[in-house]
Parts: sequence; structure tokens; C-alpha cells
Amino acid sequence: MDKERQLIKIIDKHMPRSEGQLNRLFESDSEMIPFPGGTMLFNIDDFSKEDLLQDDDPYVLGWNMAVGSISDILASGGRPSYYAHSLVVQDSWSAEYVDKLAQGIAAVLKETSTAFIGGDLGVSPSFRYTGSVIGVLEGSPLLRSNAKMGDGLYVTGQIGLGNVEAAIGLYGGNQLIKQLTKSWKNMFQLRYKEAEIIKQYSRCCIDTSDGVCNALKAISEMSETGFIVGDLPYVGSGLLLAEALGIPKELLFLGECGEYELLFTLSRDSEEKFSKEAQEKSLSFWRIGEVTKQDTKLLRGNDKEIDLTSYALKARDYKDPKEYLREVIEFLKR
Repeated sequence: MDKERQLIKIIDKHMPRSEGQLNRLFESDSEMIPFPGGTMLFNIDDFSKEDLLQDDDPYVLGWNMAVGSISDILASGGRPSYYAHSLVVQDSWSAEYVDKLAQGIAAVLKETSTAFIGGDLGVSPSFRYTGSVIGVLEGSPLLRSNAKMGDGLYVTGQIGLGNVEAAIGLYGGNQLIKQLTKSWKNMFQLRYKEAEIIKQYSRCCIDTSDGVCNALKAISEMSETGFIVGDLPYVGSGLLLAEALGIPKELLFLGECGEYELLFTLSRDSEEKFSKEAQEKSLSFWRIGEVTKQDTKLLRGNDKEIDLTSYALKARDYKDPKEYLREVIEFLKR
């Protein structure tokens, strides 16, 4: 068990929980709490320098943090309703910078008809942002524990944008990276429309905030299943960067800086109907593999098969993220 999950379990064992709560620990992206007339969803997310989000464009930074906060509600099958935040402003930021940051956050809330209900403000040498979202569950919950053997595995977008952004933050001084990414910006996609159709056909979903591999492993752990994936839709900028730096493209899959896409399962009976409705609504999804028995966790490529059954590298176990990346690259080379 990685250190973060171990600490969460230590804290959780002391905390009283609602008897009516629908989800177990780690079972869903949002907490599912009964209230008169329905089920409320609650999520809280924290962002800081350690997330390696680019901060040169405050509007994009605000947008990305709000998308990240709301994504967990969408992955649980709900609609976001109320939004609050705690914003610790970096003391070097100007009033104009903060204004544009707020515009980016507000754009996400307006697009999802989510009301801002207040928050807290502080000032520090480095920024920190905590988004809290209350949503309403409509229909059945989407749980990480609901995957079944034979289900198809789908994702709402291309893989690797978050890891490309992290690479720019870590190796921005590299002249080659500077040249390749001088006009590059990463705005996470708000999958609000996609979530509406997903919850009609799926019962298992998670966002890829910690990377696609971690999302698959979380589903596998809670559902007691495995997976076989391949022909992954890697983002073009990621493939270009991997080729230029001479590193395996699979790092875009294993890396833990995700892009907040929705990863979900579909039963064989529902795949055709889902595909037809997605086409009618001009929505795109990628089928990346299938749910398998528990002892199988494979990533297949054109020229290799990578067994991930015992893969246990975690970024938070390393003080230096570059050391973590070196270990992942060595694993892939082996």
C-alpha cells in the first residue's frame, strides 16, 4: 500500500461516518451522502506548486483548477450545484493576475450552471487552492467497484496532457523542451456533456486526475478485477516530446499528473447503444481495452506487452519527482 492511502486509512478509522452514506472509502470520486429528497455529492480538491500546473496564464490556471475540482462530481454520476474555495494568493501575483484567475474559475462554473457560495482568502510566498463542490446525484451512483469482467474500458479524451505539462514544469530549462513547447498551453477539457451520456449507460467511472494507470488500478482494486489495454490515444504533443527526448511514450500512461478525463466501463450489451447515441450527439470516446480477471493487468503496444500486475512505483514516495521519473523509465526499459 502506498504511503498516501495508508495515511488516509489511519485518519479515517477515527472518523464517524453517516450510516446512510452510499460509498465506502476509496469507492467513488465523491462522497455520497443522503439528504431529504435525494443524494448529495461532496468533493474537495487541493492544488499547489507540487501539482506542476503551469501558472504563466492565470485564466488557464483558474480554469484547470475548477475543472479538476468539478470533475469528481461528474465521475460520480452527478451534477455540480454549489462551489466554494480557499485561495491562498502568491504574494508576487498582481491584482490583474488574480482577476484573470477568477475569470477562469468563473467560466467553468457558468458553463456548468454551478453557483459560487464563498470561501476564504490568504496570502503566502506560494499559492494554494482548495476547491469544494456540492452536487446532486441523479439516478444510480457511478462507483469504482462496479466494473465487471468483459466490460469495455473507455476514456473521454486523449492521454498524456497532464504529464506533458508536468514535464514542462520540471524540465522547462531544457532548450529542446523550450523550443517544442514555446506556444503550448493546456486547458483541461470540461466533460460535462460527456458525463450526461456516461451516467445513462455506465455504473463505473473515475477521473484520470492521478493518471490513467492509477485510475485503472483504482477500479481494479475496488472491483476485484484486472485490465488489458492497448492502442491508447496518446496526445500528439506527448508523442512528439517523448520522441524528441528519447523516452518511452508509455510514460504518458504511467505518469501521475493526469488530465481529468473520465475513464469508465460499459457492459457488452450497452456498448452499441452508447456508441450510437454518442455519434448522434457528436461526442467522441475512445475504447482502450477490457476489464479482465483480477490477476491480469497488461498494457499492450505494437511491439511490446508490459505486465503491470506488480507495478508499485508512486510519485509521492519520492522527494524528487525527477528521481521517480527515472525509476519509471527504467521499469519501462526492463
